Amino acid sequence: MPAGLPGFVRSASSNKNPATAPEVPLAPSQTASHWLGKHCLAWGDYRRLSAQMNKNSYNIMALAPNTSNKRETVCIFGTGDFGRALGHKLIQSGYPVVFGSRNTQTSSLIPKDAEVLSHTEAAQKAAIIIIAIQRQHYSFLTSLAEILHGKVLVDVSNNLKINQYPESNAEYLAQLVPGAKVVKAFNTVSAWALQSGTLDASRQVFVCGDDMEAKQMVMDIVRALGLTPLDQGSLLAAQEIENYPLQLFPLWKFPILLSLGLVAFFFFYSLIRDVIYPYVYESEDFSFFIAISIPNQICPIVALILLALVYLPGVLAAIIQLYRGTKYSRFPDWLDKWMLCRKQLGLVALAFAFLHVLYTLVIPIRSFMRWRTSNQILSLALKNETEPLNMTNAWLSDSYLALGILGFSLFFLLGITSLPSVSNNVNWREFRFVQSKLGYLTLILCTAHTLVYGGNRFLSPSSYRWYLPNAYMLSLIVPCIVLVVKFVLIFPCLDKPLTRIRQGWERNPQYSDRSNYIINKSAV
Repeated sequence: MPAGLPGFVRSASSNKNPATAPEVPLAPSQTASHWLGKHCLAWGDYRRLSAQMNKNSYNIMALAPNTSNKRETVCIFGTGDFGRALGHKLIQSGYPVVFGSRNTQTSSLIPKDAEVLSHTEAAQKAAIIIIAIQRQHYSFLTSLAEILHGKVLVDVSNNLKINQYPESNAEYLAQLVPGAKVVKAFNTVSAWALQSGTLDASRQVFVCGDDMEAKQMVMDIVRALGLTPLDQGSLLAAQEIENYPLQLFPLWKFPILLSLGLVAFFFFYSLIRDVIYPYVYESEDFSFFIAISIPNQICPIVALILLALVYLPGVLAAIIQLYRGTKYSRFPDWLDKWMLCRKQLGLVALAFAFLHVLYTLVIPIRSFMRWRTSNQILSLALKNETEPLNMTNAWLSDSYLALGILGFSLFFLLGITSLPSVSNNVNWREFRFVQSKLGYLTLILCTAHTLVYGGNRFLSPSSYRWYLPNAYMLSLIVPCIVLVVKFVLIFPCLDKPLTRIRQGWERNPQYSDRSNYIINKSAV
């Protein structure tokens, strides 16, 4: 029992040898007061002693991991921006770093805890060497082939153009130093991201190599830096990894080019109908329509067509599967690429829909609209007439606005759920419900919004200038085709076999029942 605990005191004989003195129990009424009075100083000493012991224990525990988990030295060839940033990050993560450079003089730019040596001396100090130099400077490594034999060489270089060389930089490095274990990594992380610590947008690091042990060592370093390694297989994948940072919005190219093509087409189409035609036949100058009116026609048209194009490939895929009677036959390449960029098509469509909303909000403050409204009021006042409310037009106007508001709201919801931060928090059934069921509902509402806007003008001869229909009529072609075909596909006579096909059923299986029986028997 340790000294100084309440309930026990040492006997008088304990003064000379307190460690061996017997403990005498006190009466319950005497315990607290006796202990506080006699051992208050001892308790203070005890607290100070405990605090000192805890402090010492913390120091011991803090030093223990550094002693037991001492990290191995990493060598970096190259003292450029990326090499210095990576070296600084490695030092922060507890790795001893040595730089190999042509100039061994220490610079203020080099991390202060790093050592700068010649390439030969630096290579001898580490088993992992990061080659942070450009491919055209690899030639000096051949003279170090004997020193680099058996070491792990991490190639972090990128090229200026996609497929600039016949082989990847990592494969070229492996040819120069055949005895080394080459690993491709870190080429998708920028020096700025390493220096600023802004790694949220580039946290993934692609890693590939032929030696599993070497690749694992590099992936351990990646994790220690707070990054996420992604194993891409052998060194044959290095070409693709090196091309990845050079790609400029690969999945956005088709949607952007398509939207620009649609914008150009409908701009000139509307320019002919709404500006050139009145100028030729009515001698009226409506060239100012180019600023607001024509863009406000183009934006909803392009948005509706792109939204329909999001769901058209799914309809075409269903038709192809029904025709082939199987899901195990590959779709055409153009359909594969189309389906991969549906998210981007939808987001571009949402951007055009948002622009349409902004253009619509500024219509009442336009000078042309104020002039036309005041002109109509003065004309009725001079004639001493009033124009009665047309209930049909009132219903069409309110219905048109209501459908537009509902359609844009669901459109905005589709855009939000396509964001990774949102889609990662919903399961597949919820995501499919929003993107498929609510997506088709959005397409229906936006199509109805356009149809109600047209009203009975579809049959009016004045709507066809130079035999050209209104631009919004053209925008209804693709959405109506998608909705009609989708409506046909939900009939039970087509939906049931399509569901079976997507569950693995085949109309004409590759093996007959007899061959399947033989295969199953041989497997048993």
